Amino acid sequence: MSRRCEICGKKAVTGNSIARRGLPKYKGGIGLKTTGITKRKFFPNLQKKTVKMGDDTVKITVCAKCIKAGKTL
Repeated sequence: MSRRCEICGKKAVTGNSIARRGLPKYKGGIGLKTTGITKRKFFPNLQKKTVKMGDDTVKITVCAKCIKAGKTL
């Protein structure tokens, strides 16, 4: 199963998870120090939806944004 919306094509994107220590300057500290950066993925909110296509019903994987916008009807 692909982690992709079948309507808009939304998929996972990569980013960084940043570990920090220390107290922020606005709270009276000397600032935050970065202690580690790790790669991570941001996944879309995918749901399985039963949709009527023509005469038959099909299960498709759709993101919550498309469901909310009514694109599955």
